Amino acid sequence: MKNRSFLRKLGDFAMGKGFYIVLFLCVATIGISGYYLLQTVMGGLRSTEPVGGGASVTIPDQSVTRPSVPAPSVTEPEVASPPPVVSKPQAVTPSQPDDPEPVKDDTPEPDTSKTLSNVFTWPVKGAVLREYSVETLSYDPTLEDWRTHGGLDIAADKGVQVLSISAGTVEQIYDDGLMGTTVVVNHGGGLRSWYSNLDAETAVQVGDSVDIGGILGTVGSTAIAEAGVASHIHLETDLNGKPVDPRDYLS
Repeated sequence: MKNRSFLRKLGDFAMGKGFYIVLFLCVATIGISGYYLLQTVMGGLRSTEPVGGGASVTIPDQSVTRPSVPAPSVTEPEVASPPPVVSKPQAVTPSQPDDPEPVKDDTPEPDTSKTLSNVFTWPVKGAVLREYSVETLSYDPTLEDWRTHGGLDIAADKGVQVLSISAGTVEQIYDDGLMGTTVVVNHGGGLRSWYSNLDAETAVQVGDSVDIGGILGTVGSTAIAEAGVASHIHLETDLNGKPVDPRDYLS
């Protein structure tokens, strides 16, 4: 009976004040266990070291003077100098004191300031069919228009001899496409005379000397540019390359 009353009392105590004592002990146990668990975790973290151990880096003192490293020297290749220019000795022409003196030509130069002769004559005897006209226009019966005319057209039958108006030298003989067979005589002093519409066969050659009235050829019909004019000889004169009126020289 005593044991039973003891157990009842113990049970009543446990249901009363004993409940709170037990609860306090449980809380205290949990707190103490948590504290030790936290200490264990924190201690493990502090004692953990990085893998590979602790590495220490020592920064060198910047004030320490570093030994200077000499810059590598570059040796330029030697350039071969060009060989000296050796001037060739100039050929010296030996003097020839025994060479003969140049022969002076004592032949006097021809005087071109005046004509070879001051005497002039007509190349043929006949009427003037067409006058010299370079400043005014004259009627051209061949082309049937008005144009300049650089000489005299003197009427003469075909085959009549044509004479040099003055002394001179035959300078040219040629066949002109428009004025036919032409003979040019140089009279000196810059004066020359042209004889056109001659027969193809002339009486002189280039270089021949002719006197006043010398025969040059005969009247022909070779000047197609003046085919509309009656049979004639076409006479022109120029002085120093400029055309002049043949009447200025004919008597």
